[in-house]
This record gives sequence, C-alpha cells and structure tokens, in this order.
Amino acid sequence: LLVLVRTWTLVAGQVRYSVPEEAKVGTVVGRLAQELGLGDAEERRLRVVWQGRRAGVEVSGASGALVVSSRLDREELCGKSAPCSLRLELLQERPLRVLHVELEVTDINDNAPLFPAARKNISMAESSLPGSRFPLEGASDADIGANAQLSYTLSPSEHFALDVKSPDENRKSLFLVLLKALDRETLPVHRLVLMASDEGRPSLTGTMELLISVLDVNDNAPQFNQSVYKVKLPEDALEGTLVLRVKATDPDLGVYGDVIYEIDNIVPASSSDPFSIDANSGEIRLTGALDYEAVTFYELNIKAKDKGLPPLLGHCSVELEVLDVNDNAPEVWVTSLSVPVSEDAAVGTVVALLSVSDRDSGSNGRVQCSVWPASPFVVESRFPGSYSLVLREALDRERVSEYEVEVRAEDGGKPPLRARRVVRVAVSDVNDNAPAFSQAVYTVVARENNAAGAELARLWARDPDEAENGRVSYSLWEGGAGASVWSVGWRPASSYVSVDGESGRVWAVRALDYEELQVLQFEVRAVDAGEPALVGNATVQLFVVDENDNAPMLLPTTGGGPGLAPPLGPVAGSVAGASVEAVLGQDSETLWAWAAWGAPAGQVVAKIRAGDADSGYNAWLRYEVLEPRGKGPFRVGVYSGEVSTARALEEADGPRQRLVIVVRDHGEPSLSTTATLSVSLVEGSESALAVAGSPSSSMPGVLLPAEGGAATSASTNVWLVVAICAVSSVFVLALVLYGASRCAPRAAVLSGPAAATLVCASEVGSWSYSQRQSRSLCVTDGAGKSDLMVFSPNLP
Repeated sequence: LLVLVRTWTLVAGQVRYSVPEEAKVGTVVGRLAQELGLGDAEERRLRVVWQGRRAGVEVSGASGALVVSSRLDREELCGKSAPCSLRLELLQERPLRVLHVELEVTDINDNAPLFPAARKNISMAESSLPGSRFPLEGASDADIGANAQLSYTLSPSEHFALDVKSPDENRKSLFLVLLKALDRETLPVHRLVLMASDEGRPSLTGTMELLISVLDVNDNAPQFNQSVYKVKLPEDALEGTLVLRVKATDPDLGVYGDVIYEIDNIVPASSSDPFSIDANSGEIRLTGALDYEAVTFYELNIKAKDKGLPPLLGHCSVELEVLDVNDNAPEVWVTSLSVPVSEDAAVGTVVALLSVSDRDSGSNGRVQCSVWPASPFVVESRFPGSYSLVLREALDRERVSEYEVEVRAEDGGKPPLRARRVVRVAVSDVNDNAPAFSQAVYTVVARENNAAGAELARLWARDPDEAENGRVSYSLWEGGAGASVWSVGWRPASSYVSVDGESGRVWAVRALDYEELQVLQFEVRAVDAGEPALVGNATVQLFVVDENDNAPMLLPTTGGGPGLAPPLGPVAGSVAGASVEAVLGQDSETLWAWAAWGAPAGQVVAKIRAGDADSGYNAWLRYEVLEPRGKGPFRVGVYSGEVSTARALEEADGPRQRLVIVVRDHGEPSLSTTATLSVSLVEGSESALAVAGSPSSSMPGVLLPAEGGAATSASTNVWLVVAICAVSSVFVLALVLYGASRCAPRAAVLSGPAAATLVCASEVGSWSYSQRQSRSLCVTDGAGKSDLMVFSPNLP
C-alpha cells in the first residue's frame, strides 16, 4: 500500500493526523500502536468508536495502524468549512482506555467550477447605451482555498466585455458590459462563452454559454433606487419575515411604467430557494429556514421589468448576511446597594454589589459588564460572576443630585446578547458651598429724613446646598463698619441700619440726616446653617441724598453782629426764618449801615452774609429786596448779597432808609430768611467821623462806603484765586475718577421708590445734574463743606 505524507502531533493525550481527500482505500494515515506505544494492537483490541456517520478510517488489527477504509470526500464531510477536522474516539479494551484522534481531511482540486446553467439567455434592447452593465451569475467551486479561487474570461467580442468586481476575497461579482451600441437588424443574436478557471494544480475550468438576444423595447428601463442592498437577518428569523422591500421606478406611462419584480438568481443556488419576492410590491420575504452553519451569505440578483413589448429590465443585488444567535441573554442581579452616597465620598467607594450569570457556555457565556451612559461610576470585577459598582471620580450634588446608572452585561456571542439593570444612586448633600451674593459691592441711594423702619435695599445670597446647608441668614457685621459724625464722633453702622436675618432686607433704624452723614459703608454677612457654617460677604455703600430741610442762616460780622459785614469779614452761622411767607410776620434783627448823600450809583453800602447747611441747589442762595417794593435808592446783588446804591442819593431820600432783604435757597420747596437793614443817610464828613468814632466792636453792622469799596476789591481778588484753584482741582480729580470708573467693575445702584437728584454747589455758583451715571466725593471738615462731582451741566 502507498503510504502518503502525513503529519501527527501528540498533545495532552490527543493525536492529530492529516490525510488528503480521495485517498485510496488502505492508505495508512498513522501508526497508532507504534507512535502511542500501545504494543500489540490486536491483543489490546483497539478500534474506532463512531459517533454519527462513518469517517472512512479504521484501525488495522494486524499492524495497529489507522488506515483509510472508504472514500474520503472533504466536500461531503465538511462542505465549505475550513479546516475540515474530524474528531475520532479510539477505544482500547485491554486495558479499557479512550484515545482521542483528530483527523484533518485536506482539500485537493477535485471539483471543477460549475455554473448554475449551461446556457443563459439574455434579452438586451438595441437602445442600450454603451457602458450598460448586466449582472451575470458566477460559477461555484466546492473546493476551498486556492482550489476555489476563480477567474473568468469571456470569448472575444467587439460589443461586449466582462467586468469582474471583488467585494471581498470570497466573492466576485460579474457584469457583462456593453462596449458598442447594438443593432438588431445587423446582428439579432450574440453568442458568447463565459469560462471560469480555478487556481488549483492542475487548473479546472467550467463554461457557460451566453445567448444574447437584441430586442426592440420601449425607451426607459426600470431603475432601482440602489444598485446594491445590504441587509442582515438572524438565523432564527421565522418564515414570512419581511427581509427587504426593493423599489424600482419607470418614468414611462401606462403599461410601460408598470414594474414587475423577479428574483433572477440566488447565490449560492439550492434546491429550495429560501426567498420569494412579491411581483407587484417588491417585498422580499423569507420562505425557508436559515442556517448560519450552512450558509452565512446570500446574494440575490433582482430584476425589475416593465410591461412593454419587449420589456425593459433593471437589476440590483441584495446582499444578505445571516447572523448567528445564541439562546440565552445574561442576567444581572443587585445583591447589595449602599445609597445615598455622600458627595464627599472618596474615590473607590463601593456603591453596589452585582451578580452576573449566563446559562450559555463558551464565548456565548462569557459576560462583560459596563456602565452606560458615562458617569462617575465604573464596574469592576472582583472574581468571575461578581462585580462591584465603584465610584471613580468625585461627586457634586449641586451639579447632579441623582444618577440613573445602567449596568449593561454583554456575552461573547455573535451577535452578543445583552441584559441591563438600572441602579438609582442618590447623592446626599454636604455643606461645601458658601453663600454667594450676586455682587461684591452694592450701592444704595437713600434720601435723608426717611422714616425709621423704611426699607433701603434688599440683598440676596444664593447657596446651592440643600436643606439646612442651603438655608441662609443675614447679619450686619460690626467689625469696623460705621461713620464719623463731626458733631457726635464715631457711630457704629447698627445705629443707622439693620439687616433682616431671613429676608436680607436692609432697614433704616433712624431717620438719616445728610448734614450729619453723607456716606455709610458697612458689610453684610450671609451664613448658612451647615456644620461647619460657611460665610459669604458683601459690602454696602449707602449714599444719603440731600433734602431741602435747612433754611438759610444770617452770618455775623467780625464784631459779632449778625448778617452785616464788610467784604472781607469771617463767617459763622445761625438759623432764621423758614420761608418768605413765614417770615413776613416775624421780627427780624435790624442791621445798620451808613451812606453819604451824593454817593454815585453802584456804591457798596453793606454786604449781607448768609449760609445754608444743605448742599447743592438746596444751598444756592439768592438775595432780593422785599421792602420797599418798586424802584428804591438801593439794590442787592442777587448772588453776592452786596447792598449798593441803585442811583445817586439825594436829600429827598430822607435821613434813613429801611430795607427788608429776603434770602432764599433753590430747594423744592424753597426756604428763606429775612434781614432788616437800616441805612442812615449823612453828609460825607459826618459819615467819616461816625466810622472813626464808632469801631465795629462798639457799633456792629456799621460800614463806611470807602471801607466797603476797598474791602470789596480785596475780597474779590481773594475769591477769584480760590475759584481758579478749585476749578483746576475739579478738573484733575475728574480725570482720575473717570479713569477709575473705566477700570473698576460697575456696582449696581439700589434706591428707594423716589428718584434721587444730587446737587453740587459753591459760593460762586451752582450746577445741577439729573440722575445719570456719576461718581461723587464728599469731604466734611467741621461746619464748612464742599462737594466735588463729575456731571453733565445744566446751565440756568
């Protein structure tokens, strides 16, 4: 007997042999007794135990060798599977022992390529354009590997060529390509031969005749919306399952536009086609059982034809992949759950214990678990079948208060089966957020003389924590907050305002007085109820807006007499009168002055000095002669208060003139006070003697015209220098404040229900501005005051 080349291995008690198919009967596959050291095979009674059909080998009793006993056909034994391995059991009876032998049947090129039919009839319209493609059914080869690799050739033709496409290494798609326009009248039938050759040694071939009939047809062939349809179907799909609906359209009218669908061919071919197509709807349905182990891939060539004479055809291909399925999905149980989880829990904290199992075996029973969607949790395996849900990153309850964690289990089947279990993980709060105000600095504007208990502002701090950790209480912090009042010294902020602990409202404890307090800065604290408590701070700047609540005051002269003074006299103050109407019936103190007869017009006789404790418009004073009414011999400067002659004095004016002068401010409503000035008219020499013999210490309010004129000139020069310096300082400070306002963040302004109007005033003039964006600086030093503001002027 011919002993063919064979290979064998012995691994863990299992012997592996290989033998080519179609080996002759009696061919020695392997010398079992010798290679396994069994001794006399006949004595040990060694034989092959068959399970199912016979494998075509047996043990020779005489030699103990494994020999071929019948025809070995790899294609019959294994089909297209590679490699083709047969598992044999050898039973040794003396002593009793089972040996496992794996026999691999190798392929030889014993099968020629085979087309589904020896002849294929193709109807082709003569109007088909060059480049038109017509699918052809390829050949099949029962061998595997290189013996099943096919190549195709077409007999020479000037009209046709063969185009071979290879979507993958196991499949080839054939197309008959029209190279030249057809002419039915010249050649109505074309006969071609399609040859398929495998790559075996020697190469085997198969042929199919193509009979192409050239037909006269209508203009438009049906066209599918896709040339290739791809679909996947599980092997356990039931009969009648809708696989796919193909759609072809024909723009022709009438019967030429009606489309009929047919399955041209199915690769691989079988005796019973597992698919059918509805001729009218194009629905492809399953009519037989699928078997993944037998066929994993189907290619259906579908044609659509219209009802023309002859009909036009459209073609498409349906590639159907059969999916393997396993029987049992994984199962997931939660055996232990520790919730809620504190938001400050450490990374690595175990939240839940999970048990996972799958009744399948092998890869279909190997289960992998994961968490979906992405979350701060991860599944870790402690040992097979047991998993832990573990915290992998820090939690933040303020961002996410509860997680819905889906634990997914997936086996290793193809396709895998999945199971899921939803675990709800609540996050408990810890006090990790301090109350936060919406802004660091609040600017509050309030008018003076407000009622005690009036609401000045409302502050609110947000704490994203929950329950007690997010409950905020407010308080006024006394550390360094307050105001320095010139008349009483330092006062704490709590003597002016209070803060409601629950709502954050800022209340006025007492009526505010602008003349006492212009700016109050204090700090409000927001404290939560957590353990430990966390604190947030905000600074409140309270600006008091002036009201016209002070009437003008007459100021004394150097000698102490009120109201009348030479131009350079110093000032102090006292209050008199409330309004013109109010003071007309009151006695006002009489001031004295002298004037010489013949004094020219414009001669200054005296100067009324007055002041107002308010500021801005409320302190801008205006002087008027109340009595005598009409044109008298004297007049008063509207803003200077200088009493001067309106015309030359005459003896007809009498020895004495009594003037009632009213001093008004510009507030709303206006307040005023009055002064009575008695002017004695004397000769020029008498006036000089009177002044020389009556100093201001003994006769307050007396002023000579000459002295008044010189003093007025000196006073004017001094005030002019002061005004120039003040304007320059205002300009420089305005530039500084403007630059600071551009750089610094703008704070919100909170005010009460009434609109505030601020005023800037001085002794030489007044300006006003409406409630626009502004910055103010107020400096107080004793009884004097000056206001510096940046504003838009509103000239009278």
